[in-house]
Order: sequence, then C-alpha cells, then structure tokens
Amino acid sequence: MQNAIYNELPELISDELIERVKKLSPAQLCDGMEKLGIPRSGCMDAALMPVDPDKLMIGTACTVDTMEGDNFPIHVAIYQGKPGYVLVIAGKAYMERAYLGDLMAGAAAAIGLNGLVVDGCVRDKHGLRDLPIPVYSRGFMQRSPAKIGPGRINTEVECAGIRVIPGDLVVGDYDGVTVIPRDMIEEVLAAAEAKDSYEVKRREDIAAYEKCKVEGTPLPNLAPGWVLDMLNKK
Repeated sequence: MQNAIYNELPELISDELIERVKKLSPAQLCDGMEKLGIPRSGCMDAALMPVDPDKLMIGTACTVDTMEGDNFPIHVAIYQGKPGYVLVIAGKAYMERAYLGDLMAGAAAAIGLNGLVVDGCVRDKHGLRDLPIPVYSRGFMQRSPAKIGPGRINTEVECAGIRVIPGDLVVGDYDGVTVIPRDMIEEVLAAAEAKDSYEVKRREDIAAYEKCKVEGTPLPNLAPGWVLDMLNKK
C-alpha cells in the first residue's frame, strides 16, 4: 500500500495561454516539443485513446498515483477538483479492473473537471461517451475497482510513459494525449505556432497544385523545400 500524500491543487495555467493552445492540435504541440528536444515529445503511449474521439481536452494537470485497480484516491482527487483541471491518473497500466465508470466520471463532470486520463481501464463505455467531458484510457474492463487506499494526490507521476508534474499542460484529441511541462509552455507554443504557419502554407500549395491540374496549366513543384534539400544532399 502506498503512503498517503494529498497535496493541494496547483495554480491554473492562464486563460491567455489556454486560448493559444485551443488554436493548435496535440500533434503540432508534439512537433514543437520535438524541435525543442523534449524527450518523447510529451506524447503519452499510443494505447491511451479517447472514449469519444470528438471531444477536445485542454487543462492544467492534477494527478493521482494509484495501482492495481484501486480507485479510492481517485474519488478523493475528483471531489477536491475544480474547473480547469484535467485529472491524470497514473494507474500503472493495470488492466484487470476498471479504475472508474460513468458515475465517477459524471461526478467529475459535475464538479467541472476538463477531462480524465486513466493509465489503465475504465468501464461503462456508452455512459462515458455521453458525458460532456473527455475520458482517455487504455481500454475497457467490466470488473469493478478495488477500494484500498490511500494513494498519492498531486505528486509527480509517470502516466502512460510520460512524466507529469501537477500544473503541467495536458491536451488531448482523437490522436491521443500530449503533456507540456509548465516551465516550457511559452517556448513550445511558439514552436508549434511556427509549425501551424508552415502547415497553412503547405495546404495553400496543395490547393494551388490541384487548381493547376484542373485548369490544365503547368504544375508547380509540390515537394516541400526540406525534401528537395535532402535529395540534393544525396
């Protein structure tokens, strides 16, 4: 059994930064982190996927460290939660029990949490899908959670292969979950915004190529500059 450590919630990330994040995808944020040399680019394991791929998740990380399907500390963390936070549950990829179902997630939604990330299984897929908040997990298991306790709340954890410190930025969509260290948010956003500008230009180039193809005019070179540069080096 783990020793009990129940820390307070970290400070929320500013609304100004959150608004910038909303204009970017987790993939672009990962690209920004990779450019800055952040290990694993903040990407949680590919097995961690959303119950409902149509929901977007953005928020400040609060954490739970638990194991073997024990959801007692998850209950405690949910009930002390507040709007603006994403609860990151480091469940050690345990697959034999569900850590939570639609009742616990419904309570989290009522409290105002922005999402739940579970490194393990959940249950009640249809109920979870119908809730207003996104839920991410490794899969589904109908067996009920254990009640052991005490666990740890708002400590540094490892969740789905990524170190998460309370106060980090957590972003998720249909591709998965990305975590950005709080002290690097500004740098990562700048790099991701540059990537977004590049992607806008690439879409314009592709559209121009398609237009020339339809009109029967000479086709421009569609390959991006970096591809041509690498070819010229060979």
